[in-house]
Amino acid sequence: MTFVVVYDASVLYPGTLRDLLLRIAQSGLVQAKWTDDILDEMFSALRRQRPDLDAARLDRTRSLMGTAVRDWKVSGYADLIETVKLPDPDDRHVLAAAIKARAQVIVTANLRDFPTADLHNWDIDPKSPDEFVRDQISLDRGKIYASLQQIADSWKRPPGTIEDVLDRLERSGLAISVAELRARP
Repeated sequence: MTFVVVYDASVLYPGTLRDLLLRIAQSGLVQAKWTDDILDEMFSALRRQRPDLDAARLDRTRSLMGTAVRDWKVSGYADLIETVKLPDPDDRHVLAAAIKARAQVIVTANLRDFPTADLHNWDIDPKSPDEFVRDQISLDRGKIYASLQQIADSWKRPPGTIEDVLDRLERSGLAISVAELRARP
């Protein structure tokens, strides 16, 4: 049985991080899950903070995310939202989706909004993207490097290298994971 994780909107927002997380799921290391509500939150933030981005390209990205990872969509969790407790009520939908998906981990850049004590009763652990990626490196470093190479190979204007990908991931908060990848290729 594959390890199930829910990706929060906060980790799907940065493009290179999103690409890595999707490729980790494609590699079979985890079964990644998210919801239409999570995507709505993420794309709303993108449109608000980056009005220069073409709406058609954002719609295409959303569509591609839906085809990139098999069985990603969590549904049927709405009744759980009112029953869970989190510091920010706007994040309850993420925990409800994780419960419905029987996820072991919520990957989020907002750990303070997902306290371990509130997730403990559900046997769900909150993890930062850096901690999550470090876990994946320890499971299969080769699959992570393959994912990094795939990302670099997908960049055409300008072409990318693994080092370019690592630089962007470091700027997205994966300092420890990137240091570990650079130390032992």
